[in-house]
Formats: sequence, structure tokens, C-alpha cells
Amino acid sequence: MNRNAKNFMKCGLMGWGLECFWTGLGSVCIEKNKKMTCATSMWMFPIYGMASAISPLCHVMKNKNIFLRGSVYTACIFLTEYSTGSLLKKIGCCPWDYSKAKANYKGLVRFDYAPLWFAVGLLYEKILSD
Repeated sequence: MNRNAKNFMKCGLMGWGLECFWTGLGSVCIEKNKKMTCATSMWMFPIYGMASAISPLCHVMKNKNIFLRGSVYTACIFLTEYSTGSLLKKIGCCPWDYSKAKANYKGLVRFDYAPLWFAVGLLYEKILSD
């Protein structure tokens, strides 16, 4: 398997794992579900896998400060979330709907998730740098 395919797999699997952790944590904290049931979609694997496309960006920004890097990754994640969500919404299979959240844009992006995406972007940078 070539490096790009490996990076795609690593990003896809990490994203899926983080989503399961996040939604499982939410189910216990918000819904008081002791089983910590998580939720995801098969659509999410390739969407998370697309994070591997930031690999060249990681190399260009490796000596920049953490705030700049994390902010750029956050913007990339928001752009990906909006574009893939828009496409999936058009065909009736978008697995997320943030329309009930206060800080949302068209139900596809939650701006209050910026700190989370900041950290996830830096985590992707780390696994893509290894």
C-alpha cells in the first residue's frame, strides 16, 4: 500500500474512532446513557480520510506557530465539513444536522466546535508527520 493510501486509512480510522468517542461521551453526559452508545456513518470514513490531503500543508507549516497551524487546519475542516455536507444533503444522506445548535451555518457547520477541530487538526498533523 502506498503512503497516500496509508495516510488516508490512518486519517479515516482515527476520525471514526474520535467520532465514536465524542458521540459516546455525549450519550453518557447529555442523555445519561450508561452504555455510552456512539453513532457514526459509513460516509464519515472517506470524509475523515480526506484529512490526509493536508499532509503537504503540514510539511510547509511545520515551523510555524501552533496557533497559525491549528487555525489553518480548523478552516480546512470547516470547508470540508460544509462542502461534503452540502453534497450529501443534496442526495438526501447527510449524517449530521446541526440546525438546532446556536452557532451553526446551514445546519452543516458548528462554529462552537472550532476548539475541537483545532485540536483534531493538530492530531492529524501529528499522525501525518510520523
